[in-house]
Amino acid sequence: MSWLNKLVFGTRTPTESSMDSSIAQGPDDDLPAPGHHFVQFGAGCFWGVELAFQRVPGVTKTEVGYTQGFLRNPTYEDVCSGTSNHSEVVRVQYDPKDCSFDTLLDAFWARHDPTTLNRQGNDVGTQYRSGIYFYTPEQEKAALESRDRHQKLLNRKIVTEILPAKKFYIAEEYHQQYLAKGGRFGFAQSAAKGCNDPIRCYG
Repeated sequence: MSWLNKLVFGTRTPTESSMDSSIAQGPDDDLPAPGHHFVQFGAGCFWGVELAFQRVPGVTKTEVGYTQGFLRNPTYEDVCSGTSNHSEVVRVQYDPKDCSFDTLLDAFWARHDPTTLNRQGNDVGTQYRSGIYFYTPEQEKAALESRDRHQKLLNRKIVTEILPAKKFYIAEEYHQQYLAKGGRFGFAQSAAKGCNDPIRCYG
């Protein structure tokens, strides 16, 4: 077994590692609530990104987690190691009658700098890459068109990856709605729909 396999997969055999990779890269087979849709967004540390989407009218559920990597059931430590290729994402469930996909895309672009590769502010690593992970051809088309519109407004190249949604691994409970619940310092930030208060992301 190579040093990389040992590092990433521990004592698992190559066959088991291949199986893990295949399963980890499969499609997200979870189902949204009836009449709702899913989409996944990666835009740096998922704490602040989740709060931004919690505030969007028509968003009915948010969960933070890991996707696009090759390790099954990754932990936060696995993802932070940089060896599993996972991205920190927010899986957004929304009601298309109350929230257009373009509204979500606008929130995504406004939340981060899509021109910095594997970095948002002081957070550096592949897990912080910019990404839109779509579930339908319609979402893909809208994402590509939105990217092209935003590219015309910027003087640096957008590096956002736009890819089919892969299996979503929900992050540890303490990460869920982290800023709305107060984070480490107990300062709860509003998740009220339409709230425009600045989002302060802290550990």
